[in-house]
Amino acid sequence: MEIPFMILGALVTLLIFYLVIERAVRDGINNSSIGQFLEEKHGIKEPQGDEDLYDEK
Repeated sequence: MEIPFMILGALVTLLIFYLVIERAVRDGINNSSIGQFLEEKHGIKEPQGDEDLYDEK
């Protein structure tokens, strides 16, 4: 009976770990000199809300 709880705990831990690393990488890139250069030159901005990144408008 302990094994399902261990698997569920591992999955939740991996999800939290993924979210923390993803956010840290995104913030690191946005604050870097290359990220600021791309934002200024190409007008690249972080998506707001439910915008689809792959939608060709």
